[in-house]
Amino acid sequence: MSPSPDSPFSPLYQCHDCGSEVGFRSRRRSLTERYLLPLFLLQPVRCGECFRRDYRPIFTRVSDRLSDTPRMMPKKHTVTPNRNVA
Repeated sequence: MSPSPDSPFSPLYQCHDCGSEVGFRSRRRSLTERYLLPLFLLQPVRCGECFRRDYRPIFTRVSDRLSDTPRMMPKKHTVTPNRNVA
């Protein structure tokens, strides 16, 4: 059974800085964030618009982290057969 959208246990995310409703889970940076925040039922969250990082209750509905940007594949170099390289 999923909580209703109006449930106080699953509030919608809204950035305190820009007012955006797009938020993503952020990586936990330190041991304090990894072990102490869960004791207070908090999680690090980053705004999708202004990138402000904040702590919100774990019940706040936010999206999962965006995957890391794909690495650029190096271009294949064409070998010129008569090329002199010093």
